[in-house]
Amino acid sequence: MRLALFAAASSGAIAAIAIIIGAQQSLGQPSTPLERQSLRPVSTFNRIAAPERRSVALFEEAGKVLTHPRCVNCHPRGDSPLQTDQMRPHQPLVVRGPDGMGAPTLQCGTCHHNANFDPARVPGDPQWHLAPKEMAWEGMSLGQICRQIKDPARNGNKDLAAIVHHSAEDHLVGWGWKPGVGRTPAPGTQKEFGALMQAWVDTGAHCPAQ
Repeated sequence: MRLALFAAASSGAIAAIAIIIGAQQSLGQPSTPLERQSLRPVSTFNRIAAPERRSVALFEEAGKVLTHPRCVNCHPRGDSPLQTDQMRPHQPLVVRGPDGMGAPTLQCGTCHHNANFDPARVPGDPQWHLAPKEMAWEGMSLGQICRQIKDPARNGNKDLAAIVHHSAEDHLVGWGWKPGVGRTPAPGTQKEFGALMQAWVDTGAHCPAQ
């Protein structure tokens, strides 16, 4: 058996082995999805008169998405992604690689294709990859995440307008609201999340102290 596996040198055989292992790990470790959360609309924050306080409150609401497993799993502090609502280490073991798309010998696209494959609980998106390591926020406070998002040196050289566009329009970000079987979608909708981020910027893009 082992000799046969080592002899299977084609990329198709390697992909099949990886998919089988991934499916076995996922299906063999069932998890209870988290309770689905909602997002308060921007209008509910208008009663906060001070712009700075309103800005912080808006970011804290958007933080329900940023700190959700659908985001954190792809923003890990290590070199391997997390998975499931419990944010467990990815199985099988994979690494970030030079461009966030996996090691040359096992790219993310080997198992993760253009769409979710629900029979094996394998998520998918055409742009499936890890966030750059400088954008890792696993284990960080909401204030730390906020300051990181605003820092061009740590956010891919994006200005605030680009951050809002990424939040509201990016296809891979949008996957967080349609993650497939066994995963709880991110709170609210991508449109609501984008609106909160825009309102946060419009009120000065202030960050929580902690």
